[in-house]
Amino acid sequence: MLTKLQGKKVVGAKQTIKTIKSGQAAIVYIAEDAEAKVTAPVIEVAKQHNVEIVFVETMKKLGALCGIDVGAATACILKEL
Repeated sequence: MLTKLQGKKVVGAKQTIKTIKSGQAAIVYIAEDAEAKVTAPVIEVAKQHNVEIVFVETMKKLGALCGIDVGAATACILKEL
C-alpha cells in the first residue's frame, strides 16, 4: 500500500483538470467519498485524455498520501520530464 505519492503532484479539482488538459498528468487520484459534482468533471477530462485513474477510499486518506493535513477530493502526479 502506498504511504505517500511519489513525484511532483497537484492537489485539488481545478488544478488537476488544468494539469490533465495541459498534458502533464501521469496518474489521477480520486477520493471515493468526495462529492460527485467535484470529481465527475475530473474523471471525464481524465478519460478524454486517456490518463490513468486510481480511486482512493477517502478524502482523508488521499490528503495523507499527498502529505497534507486536510482531505483532498482529487490529485494527480505530474509526468517526469
